[in-house]
Amino acid sequence: MMASRAANVVLSRANRMRQTLQSALEASVLEIEDVSYQHAGHAGVKGDANETHFNVKIVSSKFEGQNLVKRHRVVYDLLADELKSGLHALSIVAKTPKEIGS
Repeated sequence: MMASRAANVVLSRANRMRQTLQSALEASVLEIEDVSYQHAGHAGVKGDANETHFNVKIVSSKFEGQNLVKRHRVVYDLLADELKSGLHALSIVAKTPKEIGS
C-alpha cells in the first residue's frame, strides 16, 4: 500500500527544480527558496501564485570558465519546462566553489 501511494506523489516545483539542477550541475550547494507569497497579486502572475517565484543559489564546478550570463542561461535552459508550465521568475546566484568566499 505504501509503495503505490508513494508512486502517486506529485513532486512540488521546488523538488523538480532541485532534481533537475542537481542532476545536471552536480552542485555542492543548492538552495531553492519559494518566494511566491511575496508576489501574490502581481500583474504577471495568472491565477494561483503558488510556486511561481523562486530564489536559487547554486555552486557548481561546472560553472568554471563561464561568465554570469552563460551561467544563468544554463539554469534557465535546464528549467525550460518549468518556465513553460507556470514558473514566472527566478533570482539566480550561480558561483563556482572557488568563488564561495568572495
